[in-house]
Amino acid sequence: MSLIVHKYGGTSMGSTERIMNVARRVAKWHAAGHQMVVVPSAMAGETNRLIALAKEIQPQPDPRELDMIAATGEQVSVGLLAMALKTIGVDAVSYAGWQVAVRTDEAYTKARIVSIDDAKVRADLAAGRVVIVTGFQGVDPAGNITTLGRGGSDTSAVAVAAALSAVECLIYTDVDGVYTTDPRIVPEARRLSKITFEEMLEMASLGSKVLQSRSVEFAGKYKVKTRVLSSLTPPDIPVAEEAASGTLITFEEEQMEQAVISGIAFNRDEAKITINNVPDRPGIAYQILGPVAEANVDVDMIIQNAGSSGMTDFSFTTHRNEYDKALAVLNARVKDQVKAGTITGDPKIAKVSVVGIGMKSHVGVASLMFRTLSEEGINIQMISTSEIKISVVIDDKYLELAVRALHKAFGLDVVAAA
Repeated sequence: MSLIVHKYGGTSMGSTERIMNVARRVAKWHAAGHQMVVVPSAMAGETNRLIALAKEIQPQPDPRELDMIAATGEQVSVGLLAMALKTIGVDAVSYAGWQVAVRTDEAYTKARIVSIDDAKVRADLAAGRVVIVTGFQGVDPAGNITTLGRGGSDTSAVAVAAALSAVECLIYTDVDGVYTTDPRIVPEARRLSKITFEEMLEMASLGSKVLQSRSVEFAGKYKVKTRVLSSLTPPDIPVAEEAASGTLITFEEEQMEQAVISGIAFNRDEAKITINNVPDRPGIAYQILGPVAEANVDVDMIIQNAGSSGMTDFSFTTHRNEYDKALAVLNARVKDQVKAGTITGDPKIAKVSVVGIGMKSHVGVASLMFRTLSEEGINIQMISTSEIKISVVIDDKYLELAVRALHKAFGLDVVAAA
């Protein structure tokens, strides 16, 4: 008997009818002889509703109290799903994160999982029950409820799968797998049958909405076999057929010859900030970004220009939602202290990236990317690279044009020969 973890997103849990379909799907796997742990998200739109309520009371909600509020969405989902399973004759039990317990650090709204106590879950599985655990939440050392940030239910599911040594973690979404890019922008985008953890991590961190990047990082670190598949298929399709569908996230050594590029990722939610005329001296990057980090603002791409006359310009990108907060920190705690010039920003940028593990053994990827964007008249503002990705910052009005052009230039619309 194998242990399987299912994770269902907010769309999959979006109504009582859909929750009943999830219950039928889980019951099917349970009847096939698998021990089942299920990690559902809050019902679609519920977390946004709860946060909006909090902001009506307090425009900048207290992080601890916000986590208390936001965590309730998942608790509703697990309770409803347990009821749904019981109505069709399957013994099930639901737990909140603090009951398992999923232990985290104290970083409210962005907590990280430290450990999971699996004793209670294993006892219920041994008794033949389906165990349903809230995603997105845990408990800190002081007993306070914490949440893991947007998309945290994916991370919860993979972490539970790792703690229980599950055979596989199935991530059910409203799409049927991982595509070469967003099919809403490029209709010719293809579903990938396999992708490496390394590639998926890059695509998730660069803006692909299929999986949250921390969940992919967790899966890669603990070697959790993970599959992305659709919850919108009929719940009674055979288990063997369902188990082979979607996109398998696998390991590089398991793959044969790689395509040079696997996909085009993008992120619309970027903002750029530039601190002009900064002293070009050791430690200046820390003096600028230290206070930003202390304010819990995530920084993405960083560029420090070559200086002249002892001065330089320093640019970085952050999430658009944290743009105003970052500017405020820089103006209050950095500008005068480092004797910088002006601080300028642009909240209307986008990041576009080409991703592929095949880059390691092929040259010319950057050249083709830059030429393609040039031919479309798209100016590149910033560039960053790794072994398997090249990212550029562009004006957000050119995002869709850039994605379509790059998808075609790298032949991603062409089905590889069998």
